Amino acid sequence: MSSSKQPIIVIGGGLAGTEAAWQIAMAGIPVIFYEMRPLRFGGAHHTEHLAELVCSNSFGAMASDRAAGLLHEELRRLGSIVISKADEHKVPAGGALAVDRGVFSQDLTETLSKHPLIDFRREELREIPEGIVVLATGPLTSPDLAEDLRRFTGMEYLSFFDAASPIVVGESINHDIAFMASRYDKGEAAYLNCPMNKQQYLRFWEELRQAEQVELKGFERENAKFFEACLPIEEQAQRGEDTMRYGPLKPVGLTPPSTMGWAENCDRLHPGGLRDDSPEGEEVKKQRPYAVVQLRQEDKAGKLWNMVGFQTNLRWGEQKRIFQMIPGLENAEFVRLGVMHRNTFINAPQLMIPTLQFKSRPTLLAAGQIIGTEGYTAASAGGWLAGTNAARIALGKEPLTIPNTTMMGALFEFISSASPKHFQPMPPNFGILPDLGVKIKNKRERYGKYRDRALEQLSIIKEELVVNC
Repeated sequence: MSSSKQPIIVIGGGLAGTEAAWQIAMAGIPVIFYEMRPLRFGGAHHTEHLAELVCSNSFGAMASDRAAGLLHEELRRLGSIVISKADEHKVPAGGALAVDRGVFSQDLTETLSKHPLIDFRREELREIPEGIVVLATGPLTSPDLAEDLRRFTGMEYLSFFDAASPIVVGESINHDIAFMASRYDKGEAAYLNCPMNKQQYLRFWEELRQAEQVELKGFERENAKFFEACLPIEEQAQRGEDTMRYGPLKPVGLTPPSTMGWAENCDRLHPGGLRDDSPEGEEVKKQRPYAVVQLRQEDKAGKLWNMVGFQTNLRWGEQKRIFQMIPGLENAEFVRLGVMHRNTFINAPQLMIPTLQFKSRPTLLAAGQIIGTEGYTAASAGGWLAGTNAARIALGKEPLTIPNTTMMGALFEFISSASPKHFQPMPPNFGILPDLGVKIKNKRERYGKYRDRALEQLSIIKEELVVNC
């Protein structure tokens, strides 16, 4: 392989940066690979090794009829160094791909350090350099580099002590209870609304107040500042019985269709003194639920729905138990549960295209959590595509756009086309894939069909995806 070409710069030694640097080097392009540790540590890191797994040691389900497992398999077939080492260092974990995290990270560090085309530099970059660059600095990007990125984009970072809302699979919502409407019927009906009577609401409120929360790590506790507009739902519950009813669960302007029998069953649904003394007040109360949980469409196809105002730090088991108390969500399937942590990411839908290039500077690419993907495998996938496309640019080739029938392609299409106003990080999930065109009720069978289509598509285009030296 020739090393006479201009080096590509990769910034950040997490999963995305590690994968990107490897793919560039394997394409025959020299890499200058920057990692600021051990000179400067992010709050979540404990070692100086590449691709450190700071939370769990699990990459998610191994089975390819699971979203994470399908993404594993796609990367495996594309020659991912991260998934290769994960397979090599896996440990027993039931149906999950879990690794010996220390050995895994150390092996990747040694492997990349020995590659003749990778110039591994332990330095902190404070500005985005010129040339072809892959930015993979993760959720704890150093302040100086974050400020330079802010200047480049002209936008504030989406960086705060974040409590993200759960996302629900649309077909798991009970549409006999949830109804489509927008508040005061303004514009088109854009929200799914789950109405609650007083008894249901008070029971829900009490459970939220008593629910068990995740204990924050030391570095997170130090930065535990909430925005009033983004309070965790359990924090709202602690502020009083009616706080949620005057916030995200306010029922005003939302009237269930007459076919739902809400008014006819008002006495049964709203026992005990809900009516005003006036006849007019009585009629209004008949037509209006005591509280309403709203869900906002998350993707173009309407397959995923975000629980509006339900940012949370509850333990995942508590979230499932309590949120399934909401009428219409009793059988809800969650593709993402709420989490709370410091999270730094850019508004990718406004800034990027599915090739992971910035619209305003095609020679600058980015990958990992900084672009709004969530999870180890998604970070690795972003690193693979950003590294591959950086190498293709250097070789004078057109960057690749991965078909959205694959998990990789669907994920990167999502982060580049979601609503900028409501953009939140997204993990791999079947809800972002295009419909199969046929109805398959059995979930495992349906997911198997998604897998078969994705891998068939990947096999057809695999020769194009390989960057030749």
